[in-house]
Amino acid sequence: MTITYAALKRGELCCDASRKGRWVRLSGVGKRYGRGAPWILRGVELSVRPGELVRIEGANGSGKSTLLKLIGGVEPPSTGTVAVPGRRAYVPERFPPALPFDARTYLCHLGRIHGLSSAESARRAAYWLDRFGIADRSGTPLSRLSKGTCQKVAVAQALLAETDVLLLDEAWTGLDQAARTLLDEEAAERAAQGARVLFVDHDPHRLAGVATGAYAVQGGGLRAVEPSPEAGTDHLVRIEVEGPLPDRLPGDPSRTPSQDGGTVLDVPARHSDALLRRLLTGRPAAHIRSVEPHERTP
Repeated sequence: MTITYAALKRGELCCDASRKGRWVRLSGVGKRYGRGAPWILRGVELSVRPGELVRIEGANGSGKSTLLKLIGGVEPPSTGTVAVPGRRAYVPERFPPALPFDARTYLCHLGRIHGLSSAESARRAAYWLDRFGIADRSGTPLSRLSKGTCQKVAVAQALLAETDVLLLDEAWTGLDQAARTLLDEEAAERAAQGARVLFVDHDPHRLAGVATGAYAVQGGGLRAVEPSPEAGTDHLVRIEVEGPLPDRLPGDPSRTPSQDGGTVLDVPARHSDALLRRLLTGRPAAHIRSVEPHERTP
């Protein structure tokens, strides 16, 4: 998550609210800033299971950002409980460029806070700086970077950690089209790998057909939004491969040995792109024999 310089100096990272279960759970959660202040959220109930990609909607000032901050541990609830399994990362709409670091040092520091070794933090920092096309500015102080470049650094710090919960609060704002597409792909892929991903974005079509659910913040409460017909489809894609496969694959596909020594993978269509990308970029890469739509057995 993006945190303050004071917290960085102390080496702090917000601890998980709870490791009980694998769902993100909010029970009776309310939030207000000070006794007697108006309630921003009140009586919020929410459960998000592994692999879900959830859109949070609502009018400006309704409490969407506050909700993500509560889940991310950036803000404590005034009432109720917030239970979050594993590690989490939060990307705000506005990244604080006043932090006294250059881009590479900041990413490496956040990697260490998330529990990575110095070498692994440096490797992942270099990888994401390159993926976002800003490797040539890795040594530039954050205060001298453009807003768009700073936002790429903010997204990179969350992705390099490979956390169990990813929270994107208007994280696409200020990014160029290539970076937006990359973040779309990564959000979907992280969910396909079993993370819980919650996002806010002003574009109503953001991740349409990929999101597994949506909620609207209204009047301090939270209500489920009916998914679009496109989002509700659950067609399968059948991929036949040969070669060794890792234990974990995007979309958690079913695996059936084929008669000639290969493996048949059946995966929901919304996870097929992420699965194919993982198969083709693995070490060693799997040999893909065929890809075709497949009807789910009743």
